[in-house]
Order: sequence, then C-alpha cells, then structure tokens
Amino acid sequence: MAHWLLKSEPDAFGIEDLKARHDQAEPWDGVRNYQARNMMRDQMQIGDLGFFYHSNVKEPGIVGIIEVMSTGYPDPTAFDPANPYYDPKSDPANPRWYLVDVRYVRDLKRNISLNELKQYADDALSGFPLVRKGNRLSIMPVSDQQWEFILSLEAG
Repeated sequence: MAHWLLKSEPDAFGIEDLKARHDQAEPWDGVRNYQARNMMRDQMQIGDLGFFYHSNVKEPGIVGIIEVMSTGYPDPTAFDPANPYYDPKSDPANPRWYLVDVRYVRDLKRNISLNELKQYADDALSGFPLVRKGNRLSIMPVSDQQWEFILSLEAG
C-alpha cells in the first residue's frame, strides 16, 4: 500500500464535504497538473491511504485521512464545456486528465499545520515534497516513514 497527500481548498471541497458523502466514493476531479495526473493515472491503487490537506486557508494543514477507492480513469469534467475544469484540448478518445475516487476514513485529532511540518524539514520529513520551498503540487507521495511520523504528531 502506498501513501499520498491530496490538497484541496475547503471553500471548493473540504473534508466536511467528503465526510457528508456517507462513506461513498467521490471523484477527486479537476486536477490539471501533469505530474499529479500521472500519479493518479499510473501509481494510485485501490486501498492506498492519503492525508487530506486543506490549502489556501489561514492555517493550511493535514486535517484527515482518505482511502483511494479506484484506479485512475479519465476525468469527465475535462470534456464538459459547462464545467470550470473543462479542457478543450482533452479528447475522450485520448484523455489528457485523470482522477481517482476517494472516500473519507477519519478526521485527524487536530490540524497538523504546514508550519509545524516545516519544523521537521531537515530531519524526519527531509525529502517530503510538501515542506520544500515552492512546491505547489496538489498530489504527492508520502513515504511509509513520513506517514508514520506525521501520524505520531497527531497527539500534539
């Protein structure tokens, strides 16, 4: 099983929105970055776990855990002109953008903020893309050691 971090702006789709789906799978759509797309298309597997990260808020951080419920498949929002994620260059016969379905697992006991995570950038979280300056990827891998370390921070 692999581990991931998936970012979302809570104003657009937050952990409360996912929790409201009552254990149903929800498409993680609208990702328009090739590197993140490749991870969803080629690497994410059913049963992988991920951190749900709230971005673009006063205190960005990890707020919960989600589970990947599907392998990657074409993102239908790319083909819909009425959708904000529409991409006129994406062709259903040769899709450009992919997504995976995810489901809510649980909230963390507390928000583990980006500032807190950065304190460990030269130590336990060295090499973790989230704590690198200028990293804007919306999806990133989390090593087993990083996953366990971050979970150990949950108690405070």
